[in-house]
Amino acid sequence: MPSFRVQLNILALRPGHPPEAVMDTAVATLASRHHVEANQLDIVGGVPRITLRFTVEEEEEYDAESGLARSAAALMRAGVEQVARTRNLVVLRRVRGRWSPV
Repeated sequence: MPSFRVQLNILALRPGHPPEAVMDTAVATLASRHHVEANQLDIVGGVPRITLRFTVEEEEEYDAESGLARSAAALMRAGVEQVARTRNLVVLRRVRGRWSPV
């Protein structure tokens, strides 16, 4: 199964939402369509960034798989936007042992 990562910078929480709501929402939204293998929170240049690793179903075409991943990432961002302001959505695909932008 093709493996992908989605990374999203978190700028601020929306009023009334605890910090853990960001990751909980991201995982739940992404898991509604694909298998989530791992998630983590990093601080990059003073900005929190969430990263989720997930798989998509194998398709006959490489671009179709990447399209599924991009759609899932956009859906995840829309969910997270309900609890936090975000920036810089990045989708990466595992290709020959390296993470490459989709």
